[in-house]
This record gives sequence, C-alpha cells and structure tokens, in this order.
Amino acid sequence: MVFVIEESFKGTLAAKGFEEQLMRLKPKPAMEEAPGQFWKDFIRDTAPEFRKSTIEQVETLIKPIWSELIDGSMYVNDRLAAIFQDVQPDVIVQDNVVAFPAVLTAGVPWVRIVSCNPLEVRDSALPPAFSGLPTGDSRDWDGFRRAYAETHAELHNAFGRFTSEQGCPPLPVGEFMYESPFLNLYNYPDELDYRRSSPLNPTWQQLESCVRTTDAPFELPLSVRGAGKLIYLSLGSLGSADIELMGRLIDILGRTDHRIIVSMGPQLQELRLHENMVGEEFLPQTSVLPLVDLVITHGGNNTVTECMYFGKPMIVLPLFWDQHDNAQRVHETGFGVRLNPYRFADEQLLGWIDRLSADAELRDRLAGVARRLQAAPGTIRAAERIESLTRSQSTIPASA
Repeated sequence: MVFVIEESFKGTLAAKGFEEQLMRLKPKPAMEEAPGQFWKDFIRDTAPEFRKSTIEQVETLIKPIWSELIDGSMYVNDRLAAIFQDVQPDVIVQDNVVAFPAVLTAGVPWVRIVSCNPLEVRDSALPPAFSGLPTGDSRDWDGFRRAYAETHAELHNAFGRFTSEQGCPPLPVGEFMYESPFLNLYNYPDELDYRRSSPLNPTWQQLESCVRTTDAPFELPLSVRGAGKLIYLSLGSLGSADIELMGRLIDILGRTDHRIIVSMGPQLQELRLHENMVGEEFLPQTSVLPLVDLVITHGGNNTVTECMYFGKPMIVLPLFWDQHDNAQRVHETGFGVRLNPYRFADEQLLGWIDRLSADAELRDRLAGVARRLQAAPGTIRAAERIESLTRSQSTIPASA
C-alpha cells in the first residue's frame, strides 16, 4: 500500500510501515514547516469569521476555503499523475472534498471517501451543507442554497474548465467533487444519519464509524483522578486557534469541581490551565475518550463519530464548515446539545454539563450505540470493500 501525503507529513506513514509518495499543494516555503502548518495558519488568520452566522460565512470563510483547496488540486495535479504513472496502482482511494483530476484519468478504479458530514452528498429533502439548519424546518434552506450557488458560481466554472481540460467529465452542477462509478464510502453512524428522499445508488456504502486503533495509550494523571465528572475539551487543532474562546472555556471549567483533559492545539503557549486540568498540544484522542464522562467539542466529523463509538454525550460548539451540520444533528437526535460558541452564558454551559452527565436514559442509549458500532468496525468493512474492488479487475467505464 502506498500513501500519497503532503511533504510536511513526511515519515508519519512510513513509521507505521507504509510506503510514502510525497507531494505539495502549493510552492515550498522558504522555511521548514510543521505538518499541516498552512491550514493552521489559514484558520488562525480567519478565526474572526467563526463568529459570523453560517450564511455570512459562505462569502467570507467557505468560499476562501474552497478557493485554497481548488488551488491545491490544480497545483498538485501533474505531480499526482506522475506518482500514479510510477506506482501503477490497482485502485486509488481519495479522501478529499475537492476532485483531483489525475485520479479520474489514471485509468484504474477509484474510491471516494466522504469523511465530512454526509450532507456533502446532496438531497433536496435535506438541509444544504454548511448551513447548520434543522432537518425539520425547511424555511431557510432555499435562501441558503441560492446564496451559496451565487457566491461559488465563478469558482465552480473555473474549476470545471480545469477538470475538463484534464480529460474529466463535466463537473457536477454546484459541486467540486465527482461521484465514483466504482465505490463511494461515507462515515456517519446510523443514529445520526439523514433520511434521504431516495436511497443513494448501490456504489455508496455507509461505514458508520472508522475509529483508528493506532493511538498511543493514555494513563489518567494523578492530578485529575478522583471525584467530579471527567470532561474532555477539544476544539481541534484548527478550532483551538481561537485563543479567546479556548481561554474562556478553560476559565469557566477551571471554576468547577470537574476534572478536565484539554487538547490545547498548536497555540498551547498562549493558554493557561487550572489546577483541575491536564493538557497537551496533541492527545491520543481515541485513548482518552473511553475514560471520560462527557466531551466538549467543535463538532468535527472524526470527534463526533468517535464520541458515538465510545458512547459519550457531547456539548458541541461549532465554528465552521460541516461542524455546524454535525452540531445540529447531534442536537436534534438527542445525543448532546448545540451551543453558540460566542453567545452561550457560563451557567448555560455548566447546566448542560450537569444535565447530560445525569441523564441515565441517554447514557444507556449511548452505551447501546457504542456496543453496536464496536461490534462492526467501519475500518474493516472499508478495507474489505476496497480489496474486493481490486480483485474484481474492474476497468474504467467508457461513459467516464
């Protein structure tokens, strides 16, 4: 197996025994960079946009992110084509929200993975992606869709011209990604998943959860053992760039009798933990989650699905992208609560910690979800389906 990874992550997959092929999504900087540093810097600089409504973010945050992703796809395409020519893969697996034309034109079967919220796969009977709008009230759906389409029309047309020039079929209307004619996988537990107006075609497979088993063990430090609820606070490596929000959460939780594990992120030097807390820049999340009683999260897809896998209630403070959709879905399915990260009152957060922690019915419900998900790991099902595709010796359909 060969992993194509961005240069700043060099060695991370090799350490796990895999072959690496390196690429870049933009020109090499003059100075050495940390893994994923570009996106950390990008989100840090745009963190003020997190305070805006989802419809305001369409212009000021969502569009710039799409633009960066598309620039990366165009920049790296020749390098990807050269890698595929050299490696001669039997199948290509792509986990990205923007198409890489070189994947489609490599002449081998390919797999699309949707690792964000499944609203990425559109349905007229469901809220638009990135809106955070409820499934039970469609009044604002069309307005959001119109604003999104108008904002991204020029960008979509430009990327569509590029993909066509590379030999790809027309880009789907309003989208920056193709559906694979071979296999499409998405990662969302059935308890959170959406009820579509019509089933997805047979190439689509729901994995429900893909929880890694490679995280290092985590032993609870003596300083946070004892009474009080054990809470995990993580806004992700990107969301934690908002130092003001992280600092406020730390100070609120520092005045409680609860014990807190904090994923501090790359700006850890700007944060000061209280005596009832421990934290590091990065934590082995899948080793931490089984230990805690409740999770305060930004609502990233990985954290949400991992919380379901381990049966943990969530307080979700969404900042951008599909976090709003995940937060809304957790809220309306009753597995936690969605709070506005910039408008909640201290007592509101603390009250929800108490209510969710004391909810025996929710605890039992989550325990049942965890047992079901752990009995059928999505990682194994995904590997089986991908391996089956390699054995089938499929070829690119003439219509593609």
